[in-house]
Amino acid sequence: MVQATLSRKNQIVVPREARQALHAKAGDKLLVVVRGPAVIILQKPEVHQRAIRGLGKRAYKSGYLQRERQSWD
Repeated sequence: MVQATLSRKNQIVVPREARQALHAKAGDKLLVVVRGPAVIILQKPEVHQRAIRGLGKRAYKSGYLQRERQSWD
């Protein structure tokens, strides 16, 4: 695990290991996702549609969406 320090200007340097894992270089945009007490840094995707595809795949219990759709009729 690598450590980063927050500066007086509220800036951090992304550690080398993280930059290499993200294939990030100077000027690249990164996404910062806050999930409760955890913070996740992701490389900004070129096409957001591809990046979010399938995220809701397991959001509902098995058969829930089918029952909901049937209730609309």
